[in-house]
Amino acid sequence: MEPGRASEASGGGMFDSLRRLLVGLLALLQTRVELFTAELSAEISWAARLLLWAFIALFFGGLSVLMIALAVVIAVWDEHRVLAASSFAGLFVLVTLVAALTARSRLRSRPPLLSASIDELRRDQSALRPDSER
Repeated sequence: MEPGRASEASGGGMFDSLRRLLVGLLALLQTRVELFTAELSAEISWAARLLLWAFIALFFGGLSVLMIALAVVIAVWDEHRVLAASSFAGLFVLVTLVAALTARSRLRSRPPLLSASIDELRRDQSALRPDSER
């Protein structure tokens, strides 16, 4: 073989290896971006549904409780209207506190945003490290 041909063959092999490595890295990056967007889309959808149903529940629940309280206050108007009104006010405050504490607890127990994507990237990083760094 001629000396010039040997260097071209080895150079072509090195460029092919580099190209294959780059293609592999791009495929890995594409997979991670697709996972990220799918997870982000699911999080947005979950949050939108949660907010919609929370608003509906709060609106109609509040309206119902207000009507019940009004009916009871009207029913006892002559004897104990102040007691009935203040009892309902205390009950409303208590329910508000319980609901706020429950919401805070649920928000704290939810996994972090995009946790699956972060875990996959950590696994990728671990797999790409040389054996001596693991």
